[in-house]
Amino acid sequence: MPEGSTEIVEADVDGAPAGLMVCLEGFSTFACKPLLNIHDVVVAKKHRGKGLANLMFARAEAIARELGCCKMTLEVLEGNRTAQAVYKSLGFGGYELDPKTGKAMFWQKLL
Repeated sequence: MPEGSTEIVEADVDGAPAGLMVCLEGFSTFACKPLLNIHDVVVAKKHRGKGLANLMFARAEAIARELGCCKMTLEVLEGNRTAQAVYKSLGFGGYELDPKTGKAMFWQKLL
């Protein structure tokens, strides 16, 4: 995967798409190493609860390790408890550089 590129991870069931993950390579200025951002994750409703997300995340982690990434990142909505449970089970957690300064806040400015 060339620097700054996109990787698509797809999960198929019986030859048909059942899940999709869009991964974007980025760079951590704090660690001076690449990172892999999980930008989008979706599993078709009829295939949820079957472990497809776990398989896609395992592939994404393999890609991140191949790239020498220092971490994988993602965003999740505060009310999406189901996704949060999956992400926590895979080792994801709140972002903080230094516990003394607290967790990072993700802000935006609409244009």
